[in-house]
Formats: sequence, C-alpha cells, structure tokens
Amino acid sequence: MIASKPGREPKTFDERCRQRGYEWLRTHPTASRPRDYWSEFRGALADAAKDLCAYGAMYEPVGSVDHFEAVSKDLTLAYEWSNYRFVTANINSKKGNHGPFLDPFEVEDGWFEIILPSLQLRITDKIPSKLRPKA
Repeated sequence: MIASKPGREPKTFDERCRQRGYEWLRTHPTASRPRDYWSEFRGALADAAKDLCAYGAMYEPVGSVDHFEAVSKDLTLAYEWSNYRFVTANINSKKGNHGPFLDPFEVEDGWFEIILPSLQLRITDKIPSKLRPKA
C-alpha cells in the first residue's frame, strides 16, 4: 500500500464549500445530515489522490468523497478539506461509523503488502506498534 496525501485545498473551496456549509449549519441547527457542498470538489480530490482510493490504494475511475471523521460524529468537519478522502464508493458506503480506522494520510510506504494471488492485504513490521490496532 502506498502513502496518500491530501493535496492542496482548491482556491474556490473556502467560498464554495466551507463558508456555504457553515452558513447552512448555522441556519439548520437540528439537521442530522449536512447539505452536500463538497461533491463539486470530488474531481480536485481525485486529482490530489492521483485517482487512487485512499483505503485500497487502487485506481478508482469515479470515486466519492469520504468524510474521514464521520459527519454523524462531528458536523463541524463536514466542510473541511482536511477531512476528505477520495475513495471507492463501495468502501465509503460500508465504512459508516465503524472504526477507529487508520487514517490513510498517516500511512507510509511499506506499511502494508499484498499477498498474491489472494490479494490479501497484510500489515508489515514497518508499521508502528501504536498504530497496529487501527490497521
């Protein structure tokens, strides 16, 4: 598995997503799900990720925006670029509130290996012991 990094926040992100999002949250204080202002930045997120799923490290031609910290746990992170991960939609829909997960942005090259032909993903001795439970 390869390291994944967030990439630069797009120039229009603050105005088009963050500010609009926080205004929406202010005017909808009892909402359980925030309004989606982040999807228009999926392409920029994919570009930053080089079209690789942050969790599977495999090419993802479409992908979705994952909120690493679930919006059900912290609405204040719903509109933060640093909380987004480009992921396969299937993984995103199954992730839910399970966890804790190892943040793909923490992963370094060599922490995981793929066993062929089964495609089993295993941790290696290179991953720090304090992060092994999340891995």
